[in-house]
Amino acid sequence: MRAPKNRISLASRVARFLSCENVALVALWCFMAVLLYYVRTVSQEAAPFDPFSILELQHSATLADVKKAYRKKSLEYHPDKNPSPEAAKYFAEKIAKAYKALTDETARKNYEEYGHPDGHQGMSVGIALPAFMLNIDGATGGILLAGLVGVGILLPLMIAVVYLINSSKYTGNFIMNHTLYSYFHLMKPSLAPTKVMDVFTRAGEFMEMPVRRSDDEPLQRLFTLVRSNLNFDPNNLKQEQAKFWKRHPSLVKVELLLFAHLTRQGAEVPPGLRGDLDHILKLSPPLLEELMKMALVQRDHTGFGWFRPAVGVIELSQCIMQAVPVSARKVSERAVAMGASAEGPAQFLQLPHIDEVVVKKIVRKKVRTLQELRDMDLEDRQAMLKSVAGLTEEQVEDVESTLAMLPTIVLDITIETEGEEDNLVQEGDLVTMSAWVSIERGNKMTLCQPHTPYFPYPKDEVYWLLLADIQANAVWNFHKISFLDETAAITAATNAVRDAMEGTGADPKDIHDAINKVIERVKSGARLVKGKFPAPAEGTYNLTALCLCDTWIGCDKKTNVKLKVLKRSRAGTRGQATAADVGNAAASGDEDEADSEADGEEVDEQYDDEYESEYSDDDDDEREEEDHDSRVTENGKVEEEGGAADEDAGEITDAAGTSSQKEKVSQQSSQSENNKEARGGARRRRR
Repeated sequence: MRAPKNRISLASRVARFLSCENVALVALWCFMAVLLYYVRTVSQEAAPFDPFSILELQHSATLADVKKAYRKKSLEYHPDKNPSPEAAKYFAEKIAKAYKALTDETARKNYEEYGHPDGHQGMSVGIALPAFMLNIDGATGGILLAGLVGVGILLPLMIAVVYLINSSKYTGNFIMNHTLYSYFHLMKPSLAPTKVMDVFTRAGEFMEMPVRRSDDEPLQRLFTLVRSNLNFDPNNLKQEQAKFWKRHPSLVKVELLLFAHLTRQGAEVPPGLRGDLDHILKLSPPLLEELMKMALVQRDHTGFGWFRPAVGVIELSQCIMQAVPVSARKVSERAVAMGASAEGPAQFLQLPHIDEVVVKKIVRKKVRTLQELRDMDLEDRQAMLKSVAGLTEEQVEDVESTLAMLPTIVLDITIETEGEEDNLVQEGDLVTMSAWVSIERGNKMTLCQPHTPYFPYPKDEVYWLLLADIQANAVWNFHKISFLDETAAITAATNAVRDAMEGTGADPKDIHDAINKVIERVKSGARLVKGKFPAPAEGTYNLTALCLCDTWIGCDKKTNVKLKVLKRSRAGTRGQATAADVGNAAASGDEDEADSEADGEEVDEQYDDEYESEYSDDDDDEREEEDHDSRVTENGKVEEEGGAADEDAGEITDAAGTSSQKEKVSQQSSQSENNKEARGGARRRRR
């Protein structure tokens, strides 16, 4: 039986029954019942025409009997005798025709042949179809039947089958199931960024791309243009080329077109292949997002994703958006040691009017990173671009406009266990990652359309927040961040803050003030990201929080996070209990006792009150009773040692001689007696 507060009221049951679907269903069934009743009662078959019955004669009646009966009926129903309209109608339709059928030869013949004096009275039904399909011979009846079956049955059935087959090939994100299967199985933990392209091109959408015979010659020309970027082994060049052309034709086509785009040779693509290139670029953002998810999906028993392939996917996305070859991101160790950026010249190539020749000139001026270029004074930067790079005034303005669009990511992240005042993390705790991510630009705008002149479709910035252990190649938590929907961001942030503060028992006014602050911060362009994950084994973990942009190169943010996980000494416990828990310890507590002696000088005893397991032995209780023997101090006072569950007893030394120590001893003695009675009751209940 349910509790009164959980019982469903009659009004709730009625409201649940009177839903729109139920009311419509009942109304339709009532309408069906009315139709059936109408068909059974109203629609009756027409009675056959019987002149003898109308004139009330026998079938053996003579002509004189017919005339006599007609005169009799005329006196009753003739309009001159009976002015009623019903009588006149009955006389004209029944009596007159019955008399005519029995006295007129033609009418009598029609009656004998068709059952009515006026001849054939059947119902004629027609179909709105051409005449050649409805000829009397019936020679085209097969055409009519085939048309009805084909158009009315087979065609809708075929449409439904084709729709079901095509819909089963795609997921809810309109990505083919074959694509997800290939990405999942081809993803490897040590996948290098240069090898991500091979996995990306294995999408089912690319495999279905047609390869026409007319594409052979254009593909050969593309191969000549991009051959230096295909990472062939120079020692086995012929074998590598032969192996490349033996691959699936669609893979060859997709890879050549992608490399033509990355090397900014899209203008050299033949007209017959430009439509295919646009189709590939249109599919790239959603496919790269799914590839990113496959890299971050939980793989092994640790429940972590893979860091290296995830970074490789982001780098490939940045290169496709900016039309920069992946090889341009490579930089030698010597250059890195000299202060060069790990991104190589790729970060400069995304700026307008900047090519590799200009990049070399800029690097000679000790500007090795994009951030160093952004940090320069405006006048110095413009002077360098004009004198060193050889740019015109308009070209310099284009560069400045793009630099003002580049995002600067501000990342503030904390890791804690919610509800714990000491912020300590123990094994198995549910750890909460809270991060505020904000974007700052030189043009003071939060949202900005990226500068992607070689990408033919509009592309919004997408950011990925990763909490990773780089050394272990493990991604502990990840989130996709978008700065487009401010309303959804406000809702998510307020709900997260409200839930966290209500869990700690915060005052409603404090919760309201905190929510207002969060709303103002979100409106200023920041986004709150929260993620939860279980704490790993005991140890100190040097984690890294990275915020990666899928559009811009060299604008990522990295922050080091140190997480210290403590060992959980006993399952279900965190720290020590208070003295108020002693009464509850008799029923479900577990008492631990730690005794230590300092070579016969001072004896300090500390008692931890913890919950007792149901599998504790009675011998432990007996030992606890023995520990409560009285002792005599130097002042002749008798001390009773505090119970093992009394954590407020503190330290009692046998050198106590002050009045404050005497008061403490007396309090501990009374608490010890109470603890002993509580343990005795718990022991009797267990037995």
